[in-house]
Parts: sequence; structure tokens; C-alpha cells
Amino acid sequence: MNSMTEYLVVRSRTTLVLVAGALAAWAVTIDRMRGMDDGPGTDLGGLGFYLGIWVTMTAAMMLPSAAPAARHLARRASVVPTLLFTAGYLAVWTAYGVLAYALYRLIGALDVGQLAWDQSGPYAAGAVIVAAGLYELTPYKRRSLGRCRSALPGNAVRSGIAHGRDCVGCSGALMAVLFVLGVMSLFWMAVIAVVIFAEKVLPRGARLAPAVAVALIVLGIWVAVSPATVPGLTDPGGAASMQMDQ
Repeated sequence: MNSMTEYLVVRSRTTLVLVAGALAAWAVTIDRMRGMDDGPGTDLGGLGFYLGIWVTMTAAMMLPSAAPAARHLARRASVVPTLLFTAGYLAVWTAYGVLAYALYRLIGALDVGQLAWDQSGPYAAGAVIVAAGLYELTPYKRRSLGRCRSALPGNAVRSGIAHGRDCVGCSGALMAVLFVLGVMSLFWMAVIAVVIFAEKVLPRGARLAPAVAVALIVLGIWVAVSPATVPGLTDPGGAASMQMDQ
């Protein structure tokens, strides 16, 4: 086997490892989250329970789009660099999830009744989604996406952390959309995972940001004006609260 063939085999193996990990994470996520979607304001439970769900779902959503970057770190005889890269990458997304959980608890502690779904909840959710759409058009999003579509070879853990940081800069707003639509929603989880993969991996993915921005702005207005007609959006029960601590 010549060096070029070895190189291609190693790169293919790295992709297979990450895709297999993502498929396993999807299987666990679907099993654990089935029937748990209460729409906007879904109760996240205790921190330990939430982190178990969060790490699994982010692995399911993010690992396929991280494969091109991980391939730069592939080694001929070992999958260890790939695993270390993945650990660093998921550590950053875990930190993002912990911050989101802290915000969830803070809003719950404030007991903002105005955020009830039968009051201003749909407008608040719509505003977050519109803001995520506008973020797609910012220079920081563009730079983060450019870096996120590649990775520099080097220490696997540091590279994974750096790639995770860039990926949060690129896709963190999209994950915020998932939170306001229902973080346990398998439907919206799949939709956002596809968008993230398209932007990060497809040959013309970097050019999709304006189209994604328009789609998010339209979706945000739709949620604000007529949430009951939005596909895949679970009604939190009419009188159920949009508060983040139900």
C-alpha cells in the first residue's frame, strides 16, 4: 500500500469513526428524548440529567460536520488523535450547554410571568430566532464559518478545542434557536443539524448564510404571529409557561 493510499484510508477511517459515533448518539438521543418535547420552555431537569442529554445530542448533531477538520489530524496506526480531537471539541460545546443551563435557571428564578406562552412568549421566541437570522449576516459569523470549515494540524486536544470554539461562533446562534423551539424536539434538532452540516461541509456551504438568515427571520416572524401553525412546534399547553423553569 503506497503512502497516498494509506493517507486516504486513514482519512476515511476518521470519517467512519465520527459518523459511527454520531449514529450511536442519535440512537441514544431518540430513545431518551422520545415524548419529552414540551415545546418552548421545556423543563431541562437537574444539571446531571441535562448534561447527559446535552452531550449526547451535541455529539449526534455536530460530529458529522466536524469530520473534515478531524481528518487533518489522522494518523496511520491510531484513532487516538481523532478521539482526543473529539473530546476537546465536545468539551467546548459542553461549556456552551452549561452556560445555556445557567441562563435557563436564571430566567426561571426571575419568574417572568410575561414570558408565558399565552402572553408574550411567542414574541420573545420569535425575537430570538430573528436575532439568530441577523447573526448569520455578521462578519464574526463569516470568519467563524471560514475557520470552522478547516482545521490546522497539531496537538489533537488543542485543535479540537479551537475547532469547537470556532464552531460555537459559527453555530451557537442556531443552537439558541433550538432552545427556544424546544430543546427536546427531535424534529428541530434534525433540521438544525442539517443546516449546520450544510454550512460547514458542503462545497458552497459558506454561501448559504444569507439564505439561512432569511429562513430564520421568516421563521421568527411566523413563530411570533402564528405559533400554532409552525410545523414541529409543540404547543406548551396554552396556559403552560414560556418561563424557562416550569
